[in-house]
Amino acid sequence: MSSQSALKTHRTLEGVHGVHLAPHLPFTFEEIKDQEDVHRPSYKLQAGSASNRLMLQRAWEQRPACLRPIRCCVNGDKTLAETVVNVLTSLPFIVLGVNAPRKNLNCKLYANSLIGVGIASSLYHSSRGRFRKYLRWADYTMIATATVCLSNAIRSENPKLLMAASALCLPIQPLMVSVVHTGMMEVAFAKKAVENPDLRMAHNMHKMSSLLGGALFIADDVFPETPFLHAGWHLAAAMGVGTCNKLLESSDHASSS
Repeated sequence: MSSQSALKTHRTLEGVHGVHLAPHLPFTFEEIKDQEDVHRPSYKLQAGSASNRLMLQRAWEQRPACLRPIRCCVNGDKTLAETVVNVLTSLPFIVLGVNAPRKNLNCKLYANSLIGVGIASSLYHSSRGRFRKYLRWADYTMIATATVCLSNAIRSENPKLLMAASALCLPIQPLMVSVVHTGMMEVAFAKKAVENPDLRMAHNMHKMSSLLGGALFIADDVFPETPFLHAGWHLAAAMGVGTCNKLLESSDHASSS
C-alpha cells in the first residue's frame, strides 16, 4: 500500500465513531517503557524491604544462646549410676545453704536460695517423663536466683534498674542473668581480696574452682554422651560457693569488729 492510500484510509476512518487509531509502534514501545520506569522504583523498594526483612530474620535466628529463651535440655542421667551421682553431688548445695551466714536479709535470701538450688537440682536429676523439662527450667532459674542473691549480699548498692531487669529476665533468660551477676560478684570478690589478705587464699581457690567449673560446664554441653561430667561441674560449683561463704563470713567479722 502506498503512502497516499494509507493517508486516505487514515482520514476516512478518523471520523468514524468508536474507531481509535493506535500510534506507530516506536511511540507505543516508548510509552510502555515509560510506564515501566514509573513502576520500577516501587518494585525496587518492595524488593529492598523484603531483602532487609530476610536479613533481620536471619540475624535474629542466628543470635547467641544467651539471647534466646531457655531451651530445657532433658539429656543426661542415662544410667541409674549417673542419676545417683548427680543427686548426691547436688546435696552439698543444701549443706552450704544451711551453713551460710545469715547476718541480714540479703544473706538470708542467699542462704535459702542455695538450699533451693540443691533441692531443684536433686528433683531434676531424679525425675523422668514430661515433667523433667519443667524441672530443668526450675533448676536453671534457681541457680540464677542464687547468683542474684549473692550479688546483693556482697554489694548491697546494686542499681535498682539492674535488679528490676534481672527479675524480668530471670524466668526466660536465667543463664544471662547468672553471667551478669556472677561477673559483678567476681569483681567485688577480687577487690575485697586485695583489701583483706586473709581472703587471698579463698579467692585463689575460688578462681581455680570457677575455671574448672566453666570448663566442665562447656564440656558437658559439647560432649553430652560423656558420663559424670555434670557431677564434676556440681562439685566445682560447690567449691566456688564455699569460698563465697568465706567472703560473707569475712565481711561479717569485719563489720562486727
